[in-house]
Amino acid sequence: MNEGKMIVYQVFTRLFGNLESNLVQNGTIRQNGVGKFSAFTNAALTKIKELGVTHIWYTGVIEHATQTDYTAYGIKKDHPAVVKGKAGSPYAIKDYYDVDPDLAENVGERMREFEYLVKRTHEAGLKMIIDFVPNHVARRYHSDAKMAYVEDLGQKDNTGKAFDPDNNFYYIPGQPLQLRFGTNLAGVEYSEFPAKVTGNDHCSALPCVNDWYETVKLNYGVDILNGYTRHFDPVPDTWHKMLDILLFWVNKGVDGFRCDMAEMVPVEFWHWAIAAVKKQREVIFIAEIYNPAVYRDYIYYGGFDYLYDKVGLYDTVRDVMCNHAPASRITHCWQAMEGIQQHMLNFLENHDEQRIASAFFAGDAKPGIPGMIVSAAMNVNPVMVYNGQELGEKGMDAEGFSGLDGRTTIFDYWSMESMRKWINGRKYDGALLDSESRQLRECYAKLLNACLHEPIIAYGNFYDLMYANSVNESFNSHRQYVFLRKYKNEALLVVVNFDSSHQTVRIKIPAEAFTTLGFKDNKAAEVTDLLTGEKTIGTLTESFPYQLSLPGYSGKMLKFTYKAH
Repeated sequence: MNEGKMIVYQVFTRLFGNLESNLVQNGTIRQNGVGKFSAFTNAALTKIKELGVTHIWYTGVIEHATQTDYTAYGIKKDHPAVVKGKAGSPYAIKDYYDVDPDLAENVGERMREFEYLVKRTHEAGLKMIIDFVPNHVARRYHSDAKMAYVEDLGQKDNTGKAFDPDNNFYYIPGQPLQLRFGTNLAGVEYSEFPAKVTGNDHCSALPCVNDWYETVKLNYGVDILNGYTRHFDPVPDTWHKMLDILLFWVNKGVDGFRCDMAEMVPVEFWHWAIAAVKKQREVIFIAEIYNPAVYRDYIYYGGFDYLYDKVGLYDTVRDVMCNHAPASRITHCWQAMEGIQQHMLNFLENHDEQRIASAFFAGDAKPGIPGMIVSAAMNVNPVMVYNGQELGEKGMDAEGFSGLDGRTTIFDYWSMESMRKWINGRKYDGALLDSESRQLRECYAKLLNACLHEPIIAYGNFYDLMYANSVNESFNSHRQYVFLRKYKNEALLVVVNFDSSHQTVRIKIPAEAFTTLGFKDNKAAEVTDLLTGEKTIGTLTESFPYQLSLPGYSGKMLKFTYKAH
C-alpha cells in the first residue's frame, strides 16, 4: 500500500526559474528571460517535495512552435503568423521527439539536460509527468530529432483527399489556408496549400481568430468531414506513430502523461495505446476532459487512470468560493461521480484557469483555503496544485499575447513575482515573501502533507453530513460544508467555512453515520487537529452537536483516534 494519496504539482517549466523582473510586454527571450531545466535543482525539488508533493507535472517540455530563432541548431524557423505569442503555445507541438530549446542552458545538449532533470526528479523521491498532446500539432510540424527510421507526420499523406484513414492530417483539397486577421507579421505571408483542418475541428480553409488557428488536427481514422464515421480496421497509421512517441518518452523515464484534450481523440485509440504502454511499464495517464457523458468510457474502456474534475467539483467550488452558489451544492458533485470518484483529479488552479487571487476569481488567495481542503480531503482521488497557487500568485499581468485575464501566460516570455521571491536567488527559502504568502504556503504544506501521510484521507470511506445539517440554526449550509471520513480505528471530521467572517458552528452527527461508517456513538477518542497538530480528548455523538469555532476562510480537520480492540 502506498503511503498516501497522489498529489500533483504543476509547473509551467518556462516560467518557474525565470528571475527577470524588468519585464517588457510582448518581450523577446533576450528581453524577458526564460526558465531552464537547470532551475529545478536538488534544493528546489526538495522544497517542492516538502510541500507534500508526489508528482511534478512539467508543462511545456516537448518542443513547440516559437517566434525565437533556433535555426543555428538545425531547428526550422516558425512563421509568426501561426505562433501565438513570442514564446508560443506549448500545445502547438513542433517535434514530438525533442524538448523545447528554450529550456536548455546549452541548446545542443537539450535532451541530455532533460534526462538529467528526470534523474534529479527521481532522486528527490518524486515522479515526473509531462504533456502528451495527441489531438493537434503546430501548422509547420517537422521533426528534426526523430530517429532515421521514423516517418514524419504527413510525410506520405495523399493531400488530394480530404480524408483517408492512412493520412495523418485532414485536408481542404484545392484551397489555400486563409488567415484574415492581420497575421502577416514576418513581411512574408504564411502559405499552406492545400489547407489543413484546424486543431479544434474547424473544417474550412478560413479559420477565425478564436479558432486554434496555430494548429492542425491529427487524423485517427475518424472521418470528421462525413458524420464522424470510424475507420479503425486496419489500425490507422496515426495510431502507430503516436504509440511510438509515447514509448519514446516512457523510455526516457517519464512516469505519466497529462493528455491534452483527450476526448477529441477516439476512445478506441486510448484503449489500444494505453494497454500497449502499460505492457512496457506502469505509467499514469490523466485525461483533460470536459464531457461527463463520456467519463466512464474513457476510464473503463479507454484505460485512463484519472480525469479532470473540472465541470463538476472545480466549477462548483469556484462558485461557492465566490458566493454564487451554496456550499450544499458540493454534495451533488460526489453524487454525480458515484463509482468513479477515485478516478477524478481535483484542482482549483491550472494553466487554463484563472488564479484564485485574481480580480476575475476570488480577488484574494484566502478563499482558496476552504476550497482546497474540500478538494484535497473529500475523497481518495488525487489533487493538484498549480505552481504559485500556494503563494497567492495573482495572475494580474498583461504579459503580451496573453492579456489581463487573471491567468498566468502560457504564450509569452514572463516571470511570476511570487516565484521570484520564493526562489530568492536560488536559495528557495521564500525570505523575500510577505507574511501572508509565507503563511499561505505553510497552510498548503500542512494540508497536503496530511493528505500524503494520513491513511484515513488516502483510503478512508466518505460520509456527507450536509443532509443532517440542512435545517440547523447553528450551521449555515450556504457557507459551510462538512463531512466525515472513516478508516480502521480513526474517524475524521472535516468542516470548512467559505464565509469571510468568524463562525461558531454546531454539527449534528446522525445515528446513520455511526452505523454506516462502523464506529461507536459517544466513545472517547484522542482528537488531533491535522492542520495545527493540537491534541485533545473528545467524542462524537448523536445526542449533542459537535461545536467548532471557525475563522473566516478556514477549515478544521479533526482526527478521532479510538483505542483498537
